[in-house]
Amino acid sequence: MSTAALTPAVSPRSAAAVLQGAGRLWFAAAVIGQALFLTYILVFYVPSTLSGDFAAWAKNTMLITGYVAGDTAGNLAFGAHVLMAAVVTFGGTLQLVPQIRARAPGVHRWVGRAFMTTAIAASVVGLWMTWGRGTAETLSSAIAITIDAVLIFVFAALAWRMAVKRNVASHRRWAMRAFIVANGVWFMRLGFVAYGMARSVAGDVLPSMGAFFQVWNFGAYLLPLAILELYLLAQARGGPSARLAMAGGLTVATLVMSVGIAGSWFGLFAPVLAKL
Repeated sequence: MSTAALTPAVSPRSAAAVLQGAGRLWFAAAVIGQALFLTYILVFYVPSTLSGDFAAWAKNTMLITGYVAGDTAGNLAFGAHVLMAAVVTFGGTLQLVPQIRARAPGVHRWVGRAFMTTAIAASVVGLWMTWGRGTAETLSSAIAITIDAVLIFVFAALAWRMAVKRNVASHRRWAMRAFIVANGVWFMRLGFVAYGMARSVAGDVLPSMGAFFQVWNFGAYLLPLAILELYLLAQARGGPSARLAMAGGLTVATLVMSVGIAGSWFGLFAPVLAKL
């Protein structure tokens, strides 16, 4: 038997490079999507919230429970939640930029503190709105939101703890997990829009939007989290085949996410901004 037959088709280094490239592709798509989402928040919600014109939120007809006449506490909570969402979106994306971590560690630390603190505060407000104001459409939605909030608390605390212990590798992993669950609402929109577009083509071959929504309530953060775990596992201990398979799966996930990003902008965000 020749030695060539024993040589893997792809070297471990090449497979690692392909996986890294897939990760960078996902990150590029995420940055674009987060930038569009942040633009939407800054243009539509921030001016009306800071000026106290809460009734302007009604221009977003897709909003389940935004402005409610006479509900001062609920309106203030929603406004605070939206403002904190802007901080989480901006800060979380900055935390993933390796150049900032390497060249401006002080900025990375302070932005990280702001991100973690704001994500936890936004989760607390979100829980109050879910159970106190009744913004969730169904009980399963409320449960999904609650689980997501608990994961944010746990992951943020562990990321912070690992940073204090100077365990950089572990801190990075927990911070990435915190980023995923803190952006559960964003992933919710992307998945819902992408599925809606797929169903508009496939028709009733796919389950109804209502049935998908019940599953995606949980999948919006659990599926991206599972993908992250597989990526970290392949990166740390995977062989060439595992890394290539993970790169392929991540690329497919990135394409689906990109469809959701484009659909969300043109189908959800841009029409609302056009009303201003």
